[in-house]
Amino acid sequence: MDVKVEKLRVNYKTLEEFKKFKEYGLQELSMVEDLETNITENDSASPFYGIYFADKLVARMSLYQVEAKYNRYFTPPKDYLELWKLEVLSDYQGKGLGTALVQFAKSFGLPIKTNPRVKSKEFWEKIGFYPVRYETSRDLGENPLIWFPTGFEEKIV
Repeated sequence: MDVKVEKLRVNYKTLEEFKKFKEYGLQELSMVEDLETNITENDSASPFYGIYFADKLVARMSLYQVEAKYNRYFTPPKDYLELWKLEVLSDYQGKGLGTALVQFAKSFGLPIKTNPRVKSKEFWEKIGFYPVRYETSRDLGENPLIWFPTGFEEKIV
């Protein structure tokens, strides 16, 4: 399967495509609300990326760059990416689409932090992510996993 990750447009068509994905809790609501808020312009900055198969959105993620001044995870503070809501439609799972989205995120060359869904930790660890081992993340109600590009100092707050 030829895979091309593309930035998703912020428009009503994308909103309709999003409704085909399963809805799980706050991340899903946040993603849809974020899209609805930014629908005013078709070409506005979009944190959403996806993979289409035959004109159908079959995999998606949201990817936000967090500036070093808002850093809560890395020492010294550095810019990093927060990967939210990685999801592949069930008929397309197991075809490498989730991995392709993560590889795309890794191509930016910044550390990545994600909060995996229940039962997805094995997927993340297989592609090079590992748990943050400090109490602050638990205080924030998170169990984040992180990934560092080659050459970054792997020191965590």
